[in-house]
Amino acid sequence: MKPARVAALATLLLLVVSPAAAFTVRDMLGREVTLAAPPQRIVSLVPSVTEIVFALGGEARLVGRTDFCDYPAAAQATPSVGGMVNPNLETLVTLKPDLVFATDEGNREDTVRQLARLRIPVYLVHANRVAETLDLITRVGAMTERQAEVPRVSGEMLRRIEAVRKAVAPFPRRRVLYVLWPDPLIVPGRESMLTELIEIAGGASITATDGEAYPRFSLEAAVARAPEVIILADHSTGASTAGRSAPDKWKRLTSVPAVQAGRLYSADLSILHRYGPRVPDGIEMLARFIHPEAFR
Repeated sequence: MKPARVAALATLLLLVVSPAAAFTVRDMLGREVTLAAPPQRIVSLVPSVTEIVFALGGEARLVGRTDFCDYPAAAQATPSVGGMVNPNLETLVTLKPDLVFATDEGNREDTVRQLARLRIPVYLVHANRVAETLDLITRVGAMTERQAEVPRVSGEMLRRIEAVRKAVAPFPRRRVLYVLWPDPLIVPGRESMLTELIEIAGGASITATDGEAYPRFSLEAAVARAPEVIILADHSTGASTAGRSAPDKWKRLTSVPAVQAGRLYSADLSILHRYGPRVPDGIEMLARFIHPEAFR
């Protein structure tokens, strides 16, 4: 965005935002975020945060979202500011937010800088573990003044996660290859939440010690590690959690134990890659792929 346009937007924002600051909080990256009062008008650039806001019953304060904030269905009634990578800042300003939730993994640094120039407080979130997801829920609860609902949401999540742990505990861990993207092959590494979710679901990711969050990987290396289960992230809209036809590329890997055993699955990307209330849904899905015998 051109400097002149940023300046014009900043001027517009000053007409609707009080400059007086009442308190300062720290976001998940340790940045100080100064607010005049508990935020009443929130724009979420993070689908996970949008889901959390609705789960806590704080949706009355949500005045803007991205096109990717599609769950729950009621969220789609909230005005959109466009995509996560390139949100429309002019539209965002007209929503008169007093806080924007963003993430260091899905939003551009330039977007955060532009919002800072516009004097719009930005709260950055970051979650690569289940514990960090629960922390995020607590933080969103505090920012939306829905703290009383946090134990209900977090407690139900923990109950379901523990139920999966118990269900798969009697069975040996199966080697799992999770494919986020097929070409180039991108997989979950040691810093990805998927690695932890697979472990909870009774599997052992064959790429758990590689790279950081989502490293590139070679198909040859994947075949050499003999995965017993292969799960392909489905990027299509409204993806089902199982039963989609796997590409022939994978079916031809007849030397791989997963293909021999018929354990080749497609999984809904929107469930497995959001760190919010549906994390147990993702764990349950993975567990049924890895150990269907535990749920008969």
